[in-house]
Amino acid sequence: MKIIIDADAAPKSVLEICRQVSRQFAVPVVTVASFNHRIESEHHIMVGDASQEADIQVANQARRGDIVVTQDWGLAAVVLGKGAAALSPTGRIFSPATIDFLLEERALKAKHRRGGGRTKGPAKRTTENDIKFKQSLQKLLLALRKETIISGGKD
Repeated sequence: MKIIIDADAAPKSVLEICRQVSRQFAVPVVTVASFNHRIESEHHIMVGDASQEADIQVANQARRGDIVVTQDWGLAAVVLGKGAAALSPTGRIFSPATIDFLLEERALKAKHRRGGGRTKGPAKRTTENDIKFKQSLQKLLLALRKETIISGGKD
C-alpha cells in the first residue's frame, strides 16, 4: 500500500498532510510531477512537461490497495478501474458509483467552454479543506488496511 500524489497541482498543505499521515500509518508516499515543479520528496518521480505525462505515470504506478491523490477526474476514473482508491485535495473520496457522473459533467463543461462559455474555477483553499482532506485520507487508509487484513493481503 502506498499514497501516490499527482503533485503537479497538489497544494503544499496536501503534500505535508500526506507526509504526516503516511508516518502515522507507516505507508510510503510517492510524488509525481513534471520537472517544472520543485517537489521535495523521498520517493519522487520526475516526468517531462508533455500533456498528461504525470497522469500517465501516476496511473502506471497505481496498484490495487493504493491511494491516489488527484484533482483530475479522468485520472481518478483510471485508478479506480485498477482497484486503487482516489481522493481529491479537497477531501472528496471518488467512488466507482459516481465517477461516471463526474466525467459526464466534465465533458459538458468542456463543451460549454469550447462554445465560448465560462465556468467557475476552483474556490480558494481553506483550512476546512485541509481538515477534510486529512480525515478522508485517514478514513481510506483505515479502510484499506482493514480490507488487506480481511483478505490476507491477497489481490
